[in-house]
Amino acid sequence: MPEVVFTSVAPVIPVRDLDAALDRYRRLGFEARAYAGPDRYGFVERGGVSLHLSEWPEHDPLRTGAVVYLYVSDADAVCAEWRASGVEGRFVEPRDTPYGLREFGYVDADGTAHRVGSPAAD
Repeated sequence: MPEVVFTSVAPVIPVRDLDAALDRYRRLGFEARAYAGPDRYGFVERGGVSLHLSEWPEHDPLRTGAVVYLYVSDADAVCAEWRASGVEGRFVEPRDTPYGLREFGYVDADGTAHRVGSPAAD
């Protein structure tokens, strides 16, 4: 039997307001679009990264927030870009980690924690 190959992944992130979330991701440099069907669902993409957004009325950012880790080529540059976008949320300053990455954090209004890392400088 041939080996099955996994080719990509798209985490599904709960949001309270799909339109606001799509706008936020656009401001963060993602291409964003709503699902054309009746469900309140969206898609955001940047480079090889895809995330799905699902509007969920029961979503409570303190209890049902998600965490995604994004690997990028330059975490400092992405942090500066995202801060300049004026998006609502909380940033954690970039730092070098003991596991060889330079990373920062961003928690958005829906409670999604975005950890963003790149290879640390030698």
